[in-house]
Amino acid sequence: IFLFLRGVLGSTAMILLYYAFQATSLADATVITFSTPVFTSIFAWIFLKEKYSPWDALFTVFTITGVILIVRPPFLFGASAASGDGNYSVHLKGTVAAVAHAVFAALTLVILRRMGKSVDYFLSIWYYVILGLLECVVVLFILGEWSLPYCGLDRLFLILIGLFGLGGQVFLAKAIQIEKAGPVAIMKTMDVVFAFILQIIFF
Repeated sequence: IFLFLRGVLGSTAMILLYYAFQATSLADATVITFSTPVFTSIFAWIFLKEKYSPWDALFTVFTITGVILIVRPPFLFGASAASGDGNYSVHLKGTVAAVAHAVFAALTLVILRRMGKSVDYFLSIWYYVILGLLECVVVLFILGEWSLPYCGLDRLFLILIGLFGLGGQVFLAKAIQIEKAGPVAIMKTMDVVFAFILQIIFF
């Protein structure tokens, strides 16, 4: 059951992340997704009985405040906040998707930690890949958006995304077997630093 949940929640988190990047600004979506460590600490405290310190509670308050500032609800910021953002409903959907991604990603980390070393981390990756593939097929059928990039370079980029993403999942699953869920989630936010460095190198 934990392997099934790991596969479904993990793939759902990735689908929500890509939708958030399309529906709202890259900056807003990225900031919200970095709230994953906050949700991870809460879920680890509830389900794994890991320590939840006052600092964690403070960061939770900051995270909720940050999400509210990004969403800019009209009942707090007035109607001009919604009208000033092209299509507020789409922006709101993207924000909700980003928050949902953070929640599902946190639950995935907690499940991986719960399984621990009793389950080989490659087996958890296998469930993630297979269930993720099935879930993507279902979503594509529902949306009716079957398409492939015409450019060969774009197809190469898709392959690289898959390979690097798989590598990231392997290291994540191994790390969560060794360390607690909270610290792993915090270290995962380092990807923004590496993204900045790689952007300077390649772009």
